[in-house]
Amino acid sequence: MAGPSSTKAGRDCPRCPRLVAFRQTWREREPAWFNAPVPSFGHVEARLLIVGLAPGLRGANRTGRPFTGDYAGDLLYATLKEYGFARGQFEARPDDSLELVDARITNAVRCVPPENKPTPLEINTCRDFLVPTIAEMPNLRAIVVLGRIAHESAVKALGIKRSAAAFGHGAKAAIGPLTLFSSYHCSRYNTNTGVLTTDMFRSVFAAVRAQLDGRV
Repeated sequence: MAGPSSTKAGRDCPRCPRLVAFRQTWREREPAWFNAPVPSFGHVEARLLIVGLAPGLRGANRTGRPFTGDYAGDLLYATLKEYGFARGQFEARPDDSLELVDARITNAVRCVPPENKPTPLEINTCRDFLVPTIAEMPNLRAIVVLGRIAHESAVKALGIKRSAAAFGHGAKAAIGPLTLFSSYHCSRYNTNTGVLTTDMFRSVFAAVRAQLDGRV
């Protein structure tokens, strides 16, 4: 799994011209926003890694913390707290008291893409940061992927065939010492249309909790 030694894209990462241009547009429009590649949140010693798609324009791109400032974060962090993967008060800003517990969050693409749709080339390029993010976690035992794009990028980052870990909500696949858990993305669109319900989302993290606790 080749990639750069660093897990962090610099603030002015030049690797994806379309994303650079979009980022610059929003720096000029909203200079107080973060408007840069969003780093991972949580400790490298965690056993759980959650992989999302990309920063939301008015969410993580604004605040600088994954899933912070938009609806997807409301559902994700409430669920993480319910299953003991977070504590403190989530107030949708990076200086709240929220802490992750034995969990870490990253994105398949670190910069906000126009219309929340990264291109295949951008996804492949940014995987150079996902690979070492996974590799630097010595205690990693479970990965939850949110949506098909995050799933496919994580599968490639792990160096396995897609056929070995098919995407589907609630699906899981053993990959050496790891288990890959798949979920539909917790976006407002998916919840508003009924593609994903709160109970469906909770069931994924209940399964992760049971596995990490040795109950399955």
